[in-house]
Amino acid sequence: MLNWGLVPLNKVVRGLVLGVLLVSTAVLGGCMGDKDIDITALNVEIEPADVLYNQALANMKSGKFSEASQKFNAIDKQHPYSEFARKSMVLNSYANYRMGRYTDSINTARRYISLYPNSEDTAYAYYLVGLSYYKQIPQVTRDQKTARSAIAAFQEILQRYPDSEYVTDSEIKIRFARDQLAGQEMQIGRYYQERKEYAAALNRFRGVVETYPNTRQVEEALSRLVEVYFAMGLTTDAQAVAAVLGHNYPDSQWYADAYKLLQKEGLQPRENRGSWIARAGKRLVGADS
Repeated sequence: MLNWGLVPLNKVVRGLVLGVLLVSTAVLGGCMGDKDIDITALNVEIEPADVLYNQALANMKSGKFSEASQKFNAIDKQHPYSEFARKSMVLNSYANYRMGRYTDSINTARRYISLYPNSEDTAYAYYLVGLSYYKQIPQVTRDQKTARSAIAAFQEILQRYPDSEYVTDSEIKIRFARDQLAGQEMQIGRYYQERKEYAAALNRFRGVVETYPNTRQVEEALSRLVEVYFAMGLTTDAQAVAAVLGHNYPDSQWYADAYKLLQKEGLQPRENRGSWIARAGKRLVGADS
């Protein structure tokens, strides 16, 4: 089995390689002779698909992904209706991914999904789309469009292919991408809080708790909510949030800070079962079922 590097191809690559090598040359001859294809107008030398494919695989094995991509492209152009072309499309997406050509990888994988929605390799095509977006996720200070796109691609795998070998890694990467989105919301919330624009800050911190309950940002979001409510004079709400923070993260420094803030007014965390935070608190990692 070839060593494909960072991406776990596993059964997919074995199927791609072995499956294509079993295709008969008779089928290839039929494709090259298709009346709809004027090969004389291409002004290039037509090489057998199996030769191009094996050369591309050899290139990939030696880490020459650019050369491999060129071979896969040649197969797609010269033998567009062959099984080699179908398999090459997926491997070309992978080659582009390895080269950091993420847009090309995404476009090729999406083309495969469009042409072969029911193929055994379609789950892997979705996975490559997700990986290519995932690799482009920037710091939280920048636009998180690629994080959202990565989440959407990985969720396609969870929904369409729940038994796929890519599910576990997709779930891990979804959690990271969601944490990035929550982190950006926290950054914006802190910006408003520093400028004493408390209503705007409150909306951001509350959004983190309600939309991203299982991210690393929630502890701070709860503590910031206590601070904002306290600054607005809404002490009952501050107490309710502090109660949820203490219940879920009793050993957190964020809870210690929130508790200390309440004590300045002689207050204690106090649960409010009818509040939005009580409902949201049930979805947090440490919440009782």
